[in-house]
Amino acid sequence: MSTSIVSRGLRPIRTLLRLLLRRPVVGTSIVPLLPDGRIVLIRRRDTYRWALPGGIVDWGEDLATAAARELTEETGLTLTAIDRLVGVYSSAERDPRFHSICVALSAQATGKMQTYDPDEVVGVQAFLVEELPLEQLDHDHTQQLKDYLAGKIVLA
Repeated sequence: MSTSIVSRGLRPIRTLLRLLLRRPVVGTSIVPLLPDGRIVLIRRRDTYRWALPGGIVDWGEDLATAAARELTEETGLTLTAIDRLVGVYSSAERDPRFHSICVALSAQATGKMQTYDPDEVVGVQAFLVEELPLEQLDHDHTQQLKDYLAGKIVLA
């Protein structure tokens, strides 16, 4: 069999792989509100910056389930109610690791704050709105929190 016949046979496979694999990853971030009105942030191990809890939506998982799972994994808290959509953030530059689309939600949370995955999260802390370290947040979480605080629903 000639090389050109084999390479032509691989073209559809390569095209299919590019279509399947070269796509943005979908994730969620959560603005977790405690009953006393404080907002919970995590400190990431990789950058040591504050961030909203969140992560990638797993295969077969809906956004609400992913948000609840990520909140518990990263903060120890339980999501009791989703308040609202804050925004959908899709800029290719929003995450330096890969192109991701983030659906940001605000949610009510209860429980005891603790880290379950020290390889990913080195701290969890609740902040009063006026104490939020807005200029020290990772990714585009500063914008997400500002949009939340302004009551906006954003498509960016």
